Amino acid sequence: MAATKAYLKQLKGITFVGKTDSNHWITVDGPEEFGGSNAAIKPKELLLLGLAGCTASDVISILQKKRAKIDDFEINITAEVTEEHPKVYSKIDLEYVFYGDDVDSKAVERSIELSMTKYCGVSAMLEKAMEINHTYRIEKTK
Repeated sequence: MAATKAYLKQLKGITFVGKTDSNHWITVDGPEEFGGSNAAIKPKELLLLGLAGCTASDVISILQKKRAKIDDFEINITAEVTEEHPKVYSKIDLEYVFYGDDVDSKAVERSIELSMTKYCGVSAMLEKAMEINHTYRIEKTK
């Protein structure tokens, strides 16, 4: 079984830099009232971007293989957080937004389904702990 390694280094208070095997650095931080500098993404927020990046990579890759015509693409993420500690995400909603004048809705649906049920490892891990929902919409190119 393959292993991934990560490294995290404190800069000051709860401001940290980290990198993984890909050797790319990222800064994570927290609010000033907890000892941070409020200068970077919060670790829990990074989880949302990890999910979005994982499924977006799958969806776009699948659509490219299908030669789908997509002019632009984005994902809007909304997460519900519990009131009590530990404050965790209890539900995540993903809204995939595709831009183009001739976007095939069947191809879009299938690519999202394949990502969420077969390919995206981040969603596979997270759905064991919370509800993940997805919708999509197709907008004409402006």
